[in-house]
Amino acid sequence: MAAGGQPPSPPAGLPSLCRGKGETRAKLKRSQSFGVASASSIKQILLEWCRNKTLGYQHVDLQNFSSSWSDGMAFCALVHSFFPDAFDYNALSPAQRRQNFELAFTMAENLANCERLIEVEDMMVMGRKPDPMCVFTYVQSLYNHLRRFE
Repeated sequence: MAAGGQPPSPPAGLPSLCRGKGETRAKLKRSQSFGVASASSIKQILLEWCRNKTLGYQHVDLQNFSSSWSDGMAFCALVHSFFPDAFDYNALSPAQRRQNFELAFTMAENLANCERLIEVEDMMVMGRKPDPMCVFTYVQSLYNHLRRFE
């Protein structure tokens, strides 16, 4: 305790974490100096990686982790970019959503040992606006498995 029965003041530049009467807890800000990325920047980095891997693929325009993945073409392009001999990407159609999801998820499972974290039926039910967290989670898993083949 400092003089007067008060807790000692924190060193200059550091917020006080102690609360007394009328005091509020200071909010700590995460330092970017340690290389800790925010959730939004991690999503952007992953989306950019996907864009780079699917560059030049028809019917793929990755803008988000929802509607951009809704027809299965982006999943197919991503898997195809690592395993170009596994299937004929040019024979695929955005109108054949179920087949695209089935192909991409099966190929990722068989060739990259990436478990299905999304079921084809779930993607079909979600329609043109799949849950972005479901898609992001699966794409993150794809990244972790596919990058071994880079």
